[in-house]
Amino acid sequence: MNREAACEVYRRLLAQYPVVDDRRHFIDFDNPYEALILTILSAQTTDRAVNAVRDTLFSRYPTPEALARAEPEEVEPLIRTIGFHHTKARYIVETARVLVSDFGGEVPRTMEELRSFPGVGRKTANIVLSHAFDINVGIAVDTHVRRVSERLGFTDSTNPDIIERDLLALFPEEAWRDVNYLLIRHGRAICTAQNPKHERCIVADLCRYYRELQAGEK
Repeated sequence: MNREAACEVYRRLLAQYPVVDDRRHFIDFDNPYEALILTILSAQTTDRAVNAVRDTLFSRYPTPEALARAEPEEVEPLIRTIGFHHTKARYIVETARVLVSDFGGEVPRTMEELRSFPGVGRKTANIVLSHAFDINVGIAVDTHVRRVSERLGFTDSTNPDIIERDLLALFPEEAWRDVNYLLIRHGRAICTAQNPKHERCIVADLCRYYRELQAGEK
């Protein structure tokens, strides 16, 4: 897909899913520390499940210093309802310790520094930078962004790093902060993994997947 068509998709999706109160995130957090910890926990888990453990977790460990003093075994029961809680308990405790020892308890604001934490890759770092600091150096590629991008024709790849690169090339920098939000909203509401709602899709006429489906190629 060329930039002109991609930007038309963007405009239609923004009209369909307007940003309310400048909120583009799906995880409830009050500060960058909470954003970092909850985003680590959100990998391969629903946002609803993560939000459900938020209050319990941060009432016990309200600061990086408090979490750094914990042992993973103490944290596990608080996050047991989310996927891979054993590994994630270790990740967030280790992250808190590095946050305190190397960054004075302040969440860093660069991709390179964020990726030094356990369990933090480009997707997590992009989310924290964008949502906690409004710094947009990339576009987070989760399962919804990957699926919708492939179907629309934004990319020919299934590799998240390549998909991100393709999205960055398609959209002007001022749109980067919205792309993840819009594709997630559309992926959840319309372009679902099973039985996508083509009849309700406002970008179906621009969608490669729908075009191939109509031509009997799918």
